[in-house]
Amino acid sequence: MDLTVVAYVVYLLISVALTVWVARTLSRNGRIFLADVLQGDEKLADAVNHLLVVGFYLVNLGFVALYLKNADAVENARGLFEALSVKIGVVLLVLGVMHLGNVYVLNKIRRRGVMEREQRPPVPPQGWTGPADKGPWAPAAPAGGA
Repeated sequence: MDLTVVAYVVYLLISVALTVWVARTLSRNGRIFLADVLQGDEKLADAVNHLLVVGFYLVNLGFVALYLKNADAVENARGLFEALSVKIGVVLLVLGVMHLGNVYVLNKIRRRGVMEREQRPPVPPQGWTGPADKGPWAPAAPAGGA
């Protein structure tokens, strides 16, 4: 069997296996993060998580397929290992960059949500003569409804 074909088969097996493993890991552990980002909405977190995994698969498997072709024929074991190390290394870098990009975007969304939850209500405008218990700056009603 031609060593170039062997390189293609090994590259595809390793790249697809790595993509599936990373996608499952991100999906399993990212679900908790998404639930926090989406303020506990479990159904929405599951839906967003699934959409992110599908996008992850499409981009990464598309890249793996496009990056399959080898410019030079593989003629010996050394060439096989060199070709595989470059190809798999690039696939790993792409997987890592995509992962960091997802975490960065989700963290920005999470921070925005935390800031919105922690914002204090505005103070009454200067010169306000209306009742102190009306408007968004009014103190919260006591618990118990009294």
